Amino acid sequence: MHRPSSQPPSTQSPSTQSPSTPSRAIPPIVVMGVQGSGKTTIGGLLAERLGVPLVDGDSLHSTENKKWMASGHALSDAQRLPWLHEVGNRLALGAGSGIVLACSALKRSYRDLLREHAPTTLTVYARGDLDLIHERITARHHEYMPVSLLQTQFDDLEERQADEAGVTVDIAQPPGQIVDRIMATIAREGAVHDNQPS
Repeated sequence: MHRPSSQPPSTQSPSTQSPSTPSRAIPPIVVMGVQGSGKTTIGGLLAERLGVPLVDGDSLHSTENKKWMASGHALSDAQRLPWLHEVGNRLALGAGSGIVLACSALKRSYRDLLREHAPTTLTVYARGDLDLIHERITARHHEYMPVSLLQTQFDDLEERQADEAGVTVDIAQPPGQIVDRIMATIAREGAVHDNQPS
């Protein structure tokens, strides 16, 4: 008499996938500094390495603000405020998927406002001296920022502080090397308070 096998049928199916390790979310990143410090160049390379979009903060200014600056006048804090909120909104929208935003963000209070919109924002400060940056901007054309406003930006500049998550980089170095430094800061577990340029 034939007896059916007492061994239960196998329920195991071949797996074609290996266990995945959850990836850490890419925080929103602001590349800050005065005009001519290479924010957009650094930001573009960084965004490409991270696979996230780049937003140029200059493009978010109102037409009125652009005309005002083109006439050789620096913006007041009141004129700048709506723009800062728009920048903050863009950072908040990219908080889940990652975003790099090039933005002067010269004062600590401006950066605090941006962090109110996107608390996990990392700040990359593109640091360079006046002579180097003046040399760079005299060799380029900007849509609305005249060279005459450079000194006013240095007057307003409040450098990134040690308690602001991010990294300070030296713009005298090649852009690729700068981005390597930023990538290392992002990848290093817990090491987001790096205030020494290199």
